[in-house]
Amino acid sequence: MMGGASSIYNDIDLAWLMRLRTVVARLGEMDCARWWNSQGQLGRQGVTVLRRGFPRTHYFAQAKSVQMIAAARCAEIFDPPASVNLWRLTDDLEDRLDSIWEGWLEAAATWQPFFERVAALKAVDVAAALKDFDLVTDADIEAHAKIKKSSDGRSIQIPEKFEGHRRTVALLALSFSASAPGSLVVPYARKADA
Repeated sequence: MMGGASSIYNDIDLAWLMRLRTVVARLGEMDCARWWNSQGQLGRQGVTVLRRGFPRTHYFAQAKSVQMIAAARCAEIFDPPASVNLWRLTDDLEDRLDSIWEGWLEAAATWQPFFERVAALKAVDVAAALKDFDLVTDADIEAHAKIKKSSDGRSIQIPEKFEGHRRTVALLALSFSASAPGSLVVPYARKADA
């Protein structure tokens, strides 16, 4: 990788980010925590519906769709300037994620066990689900426990600025646990250059 802005993302594994987003996206669906308006699209119902039109890549179509719905819902609730959230990181990182998407589609069968586990999720315990999928560490969970919800009740700010590190992204995902069923609290972090 060349130097410059993209070199600060060396510790974010993009496959890990995709899995992290997908688990949180599933937990927020209407048949789970009711944070965004998608009904079991990442569940077994979504597989049944989308497999017809996307026989090989339906899992990724499901994931992309629900992640976009989650991003839109979070932006409706709380979208401060010069910040990032789980669904909208820096442009450079999002571009890198988009550029490897095609490779994942080519290897869609290797992702099937992961997506089948995601489809079976019903609980809304964010930390437990992320830990069960081996997407966060005990240290991430401990750091998250120290973060306080904003007084407005709509958001939770990660205390460290986003400098492209995995830990901040893990905290963004874990902080969805500040939400209650039917009541979304949007986790965000300020950009390092803001």
